[in-house]
Amino acid sequence: MTGAKKTGPADEGAAGAKAKATQSQLSLGAAFASPNSTQELDEVATQSVVKLSHRNTVARRGGFDVPADRPAVGAKPLAEDGLDDVSLDPVTTDRSREPKVFSVGELIRSARVMLETRYADVKVQGELSGVKPSGPGHLYFTLKEAQAQVDCVMFSREATRLTFRPADGMQIMCRGRLTIYEGRGKFQMTVVQMEPTGAGALSLAFEQLKQRLAAEGLFLQSRKRPLPLLPSCVGVVTSSTGAVIRDIVHVAHRRFPMRLLLSPTPVQGEGAAARIVEAMERLWRVPGVDVIILARGGGSLEDLWPFNEEVVARAIARSPVPVISAVGHETDFTIADFVADCRAPTPSAAAEIAIPELRSLKEELQSATRRLQRGTHRELQSARLVLERLTARISDPRRLLDRQRQALDDLQMRAGTALVTAMASRQAQLIAMETGLLRAHPQKRISEQRASVLLLERRLTNGLSSSLGSRKQLLARFQTKLEALSPLRVLDRGYSLVRTIDGRLVTQARDVQPGQRVQVTLRQGSVTASVDEVREPRQDNKDGTPS
Repeated sequence: MTGAKKTGPADEGAAGAKAKATQSQLSLGAAFASPNSTQELDEVATQSVVKLSHRNTVARRGGFDVPADRPAVGAKPLAEDGLDDVSLDPVTTDRSREPKVFSVGELIRSARVMLETRYADVKVQGELSGVKPSGPGHLYFTLKEAQAQVDCVMFSREATRLTFRPADGMQIMCRGRLTIYEGRGKFQMTVVQMEPTGAGALSLAFEQLKQRLAAEGLFLQSRKRPLPLLPSCVGVVTSSTGAVIRDIVHVAHRRFPMRLLLSPTPVQGEGAAARIVEAMERLWRVPGVDVIILARGGGSLEDLWPFNEEVVARAIARSPVPVISAVGHETDFTIADFVADCRAPTPSAAAEIAIPELRSLKEELQSATRRLQRGTHRELQSARLVLERLTARISDPRRLLDRQRQALDDLQMRAGTALVTAMASRQAQLIAMETGLLRAHPQKRISEQRASVLLLERRLTNGLSSSLGSRKQLLARFQTKLEALSPLRVLDRGYSLVRTIDGRLVTQARDVQPGQRVQVTLRQGSVTASVDEVREPRQDNKDGTPS
């Protein structure tokens, strides 16, 4: 072919190597795109590391250095990944060359770069174990099967988007990348997506939220509020462009034309739950809204999911006015249906529940009016009969007045007689009281008490005189006995009392020592003396002669 470029052996070798590398990358990418068990993932990782160990490729900062006999097929500069100061030296099979000595940090960083490059997007299926949420909201868990396991982490920015609550024992599918945590040299998987296998994630999240809110008592029948009989204004939370609002308006105008207030909001898609809550809050601030209809047409579980969000359920629970939930068809159930004060199978049915029918109200009013008229007629007839009976019992008023006059005269006479009798009785009582007062006059009682006091005074004087005389005689006898026994009588006869200076009475010669000072008490006064000599009394022999 004209203009075709000639290829030599080197070019053919490069093309063949490039084709083989491309085929290897395609097969490896296909393996990553399909779900793998943790055991299969470990086997693939081991094989890839072995293959990479036989490539004589040296990665340095800013690009790759490739041997001259092997073209750089599919080489990618590491600087594009945002990595600095990372080098990869091959593990050569040439035993004549010494392998490069790595530091611990270099070795772990090299392995991390290799893992993150080759396993940037992996899906792994297994069983959750050891789920531990951290304070900032990160999730740490282990994905395991019978004979293998891998540690995983899911950071808060991805964990907050989960629609279910991970728990131990759940079978899940995780998507993420493999890496090594350099701080501990630990192999782990960074998960960016997670969904249950078997039962869908939305169904699981629905059941978990339903059980939690039921445990809090939000579904109790006792907290359901009755709907108003004739609301002055009905608030509607739904899309402004769907058929739901048209159906509600049509039913309302057919049954009872009244004020409808639409608070438009998206009813599906991302962020719809928060917009639904905002729409309800707008209606709460409008005075006169007596009931709110939360409505949406039919759809799949994903389409109805905003009405299964916890924020919507709690907004319904704290609504100041009753809420009617009309989400989906009759066979569709959402969390909003359980929390709302009333559930309607369809939005049209919700309008019929909230808005009474004018014709029925008129018929009930007419029936009540007829019953009221019949009841009033019966009451009037009964009152008329009673009046006639009372009229028949009333006689001529003049005869009644004569009887009353006669009774009055009789009462006057009886009152006069009773008055005279009472006055006579009171007068007799007064005379008796005067006599009693005279007998109990204070002057008479004072004279009697004075005579009694004088008599008692004489008796007291006589008794005191007699008692004092006997006591004086007894005292004189005691005084005579005391004088006879008094030590002063002994002193009058010339005796004296000898005491030591400290006041001890001296009764024996050995109680003092020569030269000791003593105090001698006489009949009149005392003297202080000094002992010159102490003589002990002589002891008698057994025969009575002095020794």
